[in-house]
Amino acid sequence: MTRKERAVQLLKKYKHGWVFSYLIVYLIWFFYLEKHVTKNYLVIHAAIDDRIPFVEYFIIPYLSWFLFIAIVFLYFFFTDVEGFYRLARLMFAGMTVFLIISTLIPNGVHLRPFVFERDNVFVDMVRMLYWADTPTNVMPSIHVYNSLAACIAVCHSRKLQEHKAVCYAAYVIAALIILSTMFLKQHSVVDVATAFVMAYTLYFVFYAPEGHRYVKERRVKTALISSK
Repeated sequence: MTRKERAVQLLKKYKHGWVFSYLIVYLIWFFYLEKHVTKNYLVIHAAIDDRIPFVEYFIIPYLSWFLFIAIVFLYFFFTDVEGFYRLARLMFAGMTVFLIISTLIPNGVHLRPFVFERDNVFVDMVRMLYWADTPTNVMPSIHVYNSLAACIAVCHSRKLQEHKAVCYAAYVIAALIILSTMFLKQHSVVDVATAFVMAYTLYFVFYAPEGHRYVKERRVKTALISSK
């Protein structure tokens, strides 16, 4: 088989990769907002935000979000095309809602510390994060929403349901990422709560119907086996 033939074969096998083209639209829109939403925005704040301490060590789970989302996406991309499409629909729908909200209601937080009480490598990493990421366009939190979407995809995978440890690990990683958004003062509790609401709502659009069909199929198979 020639290189050209192998390339054509790979393109046919992984043609669902076209879905990633959405990221071009998302990034252009997101960076436009990052550049233009710099003042006159709605400040998101809740009283409980002031009681949550700044803990620089949470920079590790916060940054692990990128690896977590990439691994989940690539797993479904290479092993479960149907699951990949469902994950993409859930995740990209929420990301689009986030962009629309940020466009119509520019928002941000004023939670970041002006002075750090400690000086260590983790604080240095947080400084770099603050430099690279503005405290605007925060509601709902995409860090939180995408972590929840990844958990939903993992725990609804029929293959991965056979490996409970994987599902539990996904929950633990997502929980640490979600906590990190608040302990690093990147997000308000309000941003986290709205991300949960959005994930809960869109779950019923993209995953609940399939789950009901799966349960129904299992009941039918069980009934047929029992009748024999």
